[in-house]
Amino acid sequence: MAVASDAAHFQKVRIQREDTTFDAYVVGKQDAPGVVVLQEWWGVNNQVKNHATHISQIGHGYRALVPDLYRGKVALDAAEARHLMEGLDWQGAIKDIQASVKWLKENGSPKVGVTGYCMGGALAIASGVLVPEVDAVVAFYGTPSSKLVDPSRALAPIQAHFGELDTYVGFADVTAAKSLEEKLKSCGVPHEVHIYPGCSHAFMNTSPEALKNQGAIDLAWSRFATWMARFL
Repeated sequence: MAVASDAAHFQKVRIQREDTTFDAYVVGKQDAPGVVVLQEWWGVNNQVKNHATHISQIGHGYRALVPDLYRGKVALDAAEARHLMEGLDWQGAIKDIQASVKWLKENGSPKVGVTGYCMGGALAIASGVLVPEVDAVVAFYGTPSSKLVDPSRALAPIQAHFGELDTYVGFADVTAAKSLEEKLKSCGVPHEVHIYPGCSHAFMNTSPEALKNQGAIDLAWSRFATWMARFL
């Protein structure tokens, strides 16, 4: 997997929604299908930018866009990350995603998917219900609260990935994954829910643990590639 630890190859853009604007980071070919890449609870750090870079290079290439949902804030530890996520205006974040999808479509991407990790995974699924402009979703280890959205009303095809050993109960553990799958069965859109044996939360990230999970990571990226190619 090719990753880049600097942001030099990203174009920073300002996106307007209603009476506010936010920064977003774009990488990839301009006329390629678009993918909005949503951050974990940490914020827009190198990890999510590395995912976006990788996505931009899959297959014939995608134009990946990372919206800054935290408006410049990046957490340094889990307590701060939790504080930022709990303080997030989730309805506002959905509007940011919708504006990001529209921006890509207005700037050369014929179709646009949404993907995300942890908090971003939950938001990606929510966008597949609430944002009609979304053409496909791939979510990693996160499910939205029932207060935000009902996945059984999904409009876009949704693929979701979870680690068997994930301990975020009700959010990303196996029970949450199976509950999501049951809801998606009743919505009538294409869907897949994959659970990876021996993997814990955030198994896609670069970490010492990732080395022993490389097979699962490669499989997840392969499934991601097939799903996005099918619908975008």
